[in-house]
Amino acid sequence: MGRFDNRKIFINRSELYDQMAEERDTKFFRQYETPDHRYPTPEEIRELKIEKHVWKSGDKFYKLAHEYYGDSKLWWIIAWYNKTPTESHVSLGSVLSIPNPISKVLKYMRNN
Repeated sequence: MGRFDNRKIFINRSELYDQMAEERDTKFFRQYETPDHRYPTPEEIRELKIEKHVWKSGDKFYKLAHEYYGDSKLWWIIAWYNKTPTESHVSLGSVLSIPNPISKVLKYMRNN
């Protein structure tokens, strides 16, 4: 499952983008709607198996997703769960939590 699956696409005609649209010779931009994923409750977290990973040189979210989930496209779940939007927000030696099973993680984040 990719992070853009099941996301609505909308046409953005906001004045904030007028200059960019003009520079790119377009009238509007198509954008993905921002999802509203909720963080698991403490009760739900207790039902997950949380593996610890010490961040080392060469680590990337997509590599960890491949290692722990078998799918590099799920990198965003590791970033989301650890509240670290990009690798630049992680320091060498930081301990990341890798939540499993992925099916439960996805279920919890979508239950609003």
